[in-house]
Amino acid sequence: MEKIYRNGNNIYTLTCNFPKEELYALTNQIRRSAVSVPSNIAEGAGRKSSKELLQFLYFATGSLSELETQLIIAYNLKYLNEGQKRDIEAILSSIFRMLSGLIQSLK
Repeated sequence: MEKIYRNGNNIYTLTCNFPKEELYALTNQIRRSAVSVPSNIAEGAGRKSSKELLQFLYFATGSLSELETQLIIAYNLKYLNEGQKRDIEAILSSIFRMLSGLIQSLK
């Protein structure tokens, strides 16, 4: 879980360098997606059943997919360099694996 929180902090730092005209567009979308991942996990963990937790883990996975897509767009717009893209991809891949493992253990 700590890795997911750190990822959200990394995203805020990363997007600080995006153009100011993106503040209410792509920057906001990326930040919201990044915050949504641990928020959905936390909300699901606070529910009463494994079925509800699974639902929120799927929401978290969807938010992670959104984040991945938005970061690809940012890279294509040259807001991220190759090294940043690789680092973020590695983090997202790790989080996808953790979520998938948790989902499989609850099925």
